Amino acid sequence: MNGYIIPLAIGIIAVIIAAWFVSYYNRVRILFNRIEEAWAQIDVQLKKRFDLVPNLVETVKGYASHEREIFEKIAEARAGMVTGTRGERMEASNALTGALRGLFAVAEAYPDLKASENFKLFQEQLEGIENKIAYARQYYNSTILNFNNLISTIPGVWFAGGRPKHEFLEIPEEDRELPKVEF
Repeated sequence: MNGYIIPLAIGIIAVIIAAWFVSYYNRVRILFNRIEEAWAQIDVQLKKRFDLVPNLVETVKGYASHEREIFEKIAEARAGMVTGTRGERMEASNALTGALRGLFAVAEAYPDLKASENFKLFQEQLEGIENKIAYARQYYNSTILNFNNLISTIPGVWFAGGRPKHEFLEIPEEDRELPKVEF
C-alpha cells in the first residue's frame, strides 16, 4: 500500500498545478476578451454619434451657413473615425467632440436655432450618446486596469504569454484645462 501513496500524492499535486495553470490562463483570456467587448461597446456609441452628427450639422447649417470652418472640422473628424487603429479613431473622436463644442457655441448666437425642436432633439440625443461613451470608456479603462494588473504581477507574468499591457483611454490635454466661469 505504501508504494501507491507517493505516486498518488504526486499525481494529485500535478492535477492541482495543472488546474491552477488552466484557471489562471483562462482568467487572462477572459480579461482580454472583456477588453475587446468593452472596445466594441465604445465603438457602438461612436457609431451612433457618427450617424447623428450629419443631422445635427444640417440643422445648424440652415441657420449658420457661414460657419464653414466648424463644418469642415466636423467633416474631417468624422472621416477619421471610419478607419484606423483604436488610437487614431479615439483621436478623431476627441477632435469631433471639440468640433461639436464649437458647433454648440455657434448655436448660442442663433436664438431661433436654439428654439428649433429638431436642434433640441439632436442635442438631447447627442448628450445621451456622450454619456454612454463616457461610461463605456470608464468600463474599458477599468477592464484594462484589471488585465494589466493580472499580467504584470506574479504569477500572471508567467502565464500572460508575453502579452503587452494595454493602453488606457486618456483625456486629451486640451480637455484637462478648467473652463473659465464668469458671472
